[in-house]
Amino acid sequence: MAHRNPTRDLTVEDLYAKPDDGYRYELQGGLLLAEPLPGFRHCRVMVAIAALLREHVRKQRLGVVVAGDAGFILARKPDTVRGPDVAFVSRARIDELDDGYRAFAGAPDLAVEIVTPSNAPEDVRAKVADYLAAGARLVWVVDIHARRVTVYEALLSPRLLCEGDVLDAGDVVPGFSVRVGEIFEF
Repeated sequence: MAHRNPTRDLTVEDLYAKPDDGYRYELQGGLLLAEPLPGFRHCRVMVAIAALLREHVRKQRLGVVVAGDAGFILARKPDTVRGPDVAFVSRARIDELDDGYRAFAGAPDLAVEIVTPSNAPEDVRAKVADYLAAGARLVWVVDIHARRVTVYEALLSPRLLCEGDVLDAGDVVPGFSVRVGEIFEF
């Protein structure tokens, strides 16, 4: 579901003023995008990834891991606000948080999007493009159905990892690695 205000593009402030109606909202170039709440399996994988990342990040004091669609302001005028399923922001960038908004002003260092067969490929590519264009250093697209992860450091050169492969975060989250299949184990 998409909605554009006929008189102007929607803003970050408009987004956070919306009442809770059971949908998750994002903005893409001032256009309001809506998705229904994610399913149970989606959330299990989200928590698994967040827990694995958080444990490593906490022990190494590398920054902050958030989950559950925390907002990131990726562009202004028109506004783009995305809510990755899991995100990491380095310790050095935490002070960039602008308390005037409910979203982080800037891209996460690592954005994780968990997709299901109902997610349109063009919508997923748009999210990846938005994160990378705004400065994200790494994006993981986790495919629950195929049990694989596509890793993006650049939009046109993704790497596909299957269950037996090792997923690492390179210098974005130094020292972090996990076997892809482990994120699907419950």
